[in-house]
Amino acid sequence: MKVTVKKVDDINYIISGSVKNDLIQEKATELQELAKKQENDASTEESIQQDASDKVFKAFVEAGIKEANIDVANVLGQPLLKSHKQSEDSIHFEVEISTSPAIDTDISYADIIPKFTKPVASAEDIEVKLIEYATQQALFTKIEKERPVENGDVAVIDFVGYIDGKVFEGGSAERFNLKVGSKSFIEGFEEQLIGMKYNETKSILVTFPKDYDAADLAGKETKFDVKLHEIQEQKPKTPDDAFAQKVLQNPKATLQMLKKQLGEQLTAEELSDLYMRELKPQLVKGLLTKFDFTLPSNIVEQEIDAKAREKTKSFTEEQHKEYFEDKAKFNALRESVREDARDSIKAVLIVEALAKKEGIVVHDQEVLAALTYQATATGQDAEKLVKYYQDNNLMTSAKMGLTEDKLFGVILGFSKH
Repeated sequence: MKVTVKKVDDINYIISGSVKNDLIQEKATELQELAKKQENDASTEESIQQDASDKVFKAFVEAGIKEANIDVANVLGQPLLKSHKQSEDSIHFEVEISTSPAIDTDISYADIIPKFTKPVASAEDIEVKLIEYATQQALFTKIEKERPVENGDVAVIDFVGYIDGKVFEGGSAERFNLKVGSKSFIEGFEEQLIGMKYNETKSILVTFPKDYDAADLAGKETKFDVKLHEIQEQKPKTPDDAFAQKVLQNPKATLQMLKKQLGEQLTAEELSDLYMRELKPQLVKGLLTKFDFTLPSNIVEQEIDAKAREKTKSFTEEQHKEYFEDKAKFNALRESVREDARDSIKAVLIVEALAKKEGIVVHDQEVLAALTYQATATGQDAEKLVKYYQDNNLMTSAKMGLTEDKLFGVILGFSKH
């Protein structure tokens, strides 16, 4: 195996060379013999051939790194296959690799840090939040005077669901409390409860979403027989010390203590909103102008691919076909996101370098805690969300996001580390 290396700039290299088909076949034969010894029936001829190609390609890249006298620890990201041409007896490869850029973290960037006034929750906002808490804590009681169901009511209902005339599992309940307008049921169900009277029975027709979790129900038209028993409402009590003790789970708590905590909570929420909406974008933009260094081409190209794929998610089937069959259109799509991709990679590298200088570290447990909080706040299953991140290789991205927020918190004076 012979390779040549061209140094494009201070961190980017092109490895070129040819690999004999015989070498790949030799490796495939080795793997076949190994599979026989290990009695691995799962290894098919196709998978063995692919494994052999992967191992030879890896050896090709390693030979290029050695030829260029590059420290493996400095190689950044995955090698980018720029081209491969099959000839009669060999495959010619061109592979791009990049090393970590040198970033001068001693550059002064104080002048790009946005100025801001830290928000403080108003007394009016605290009172509104207090009433909201009191309402959430209030017990549900039957309304004093019977009337038809209105949006926002809690309807106490029996329901039985039918698909193709048959009752389906999990589609029935008795004296179920449903808040009309909460969107916790299938779209269209709650709206059809509006106007129902006490002890009235009604048939409600809805269709399960096509992407519904239960595959046997997805996209199915369903009939529910519903009976309304009563309407309930929440009557909040006037908040006092006893209420504060219940909310804070502290027998010595006072209403004033609860108000103080609510004020701190609202202030933190307002500060978080200001950070995400204004401060963070301004800080990123400022840092991009302050630092200048060579970007790793392979990482940028991979980010361009990711952003292009993201754009195509909203495409129709016809648009997908059009863009992937027309090379010029597809290349134009990639070029339209190039600058954004370059800025994204540059920002990540700046954050990594500054976080290292500041000694900022994010542990895996912090990432799991952040994802659990996100799931709770958005009504998702925490275990499923964490698994989604793990299965889709998003944990590193999540850790990077937390690192960025920690660093920016220090720069903006929100916190110390």
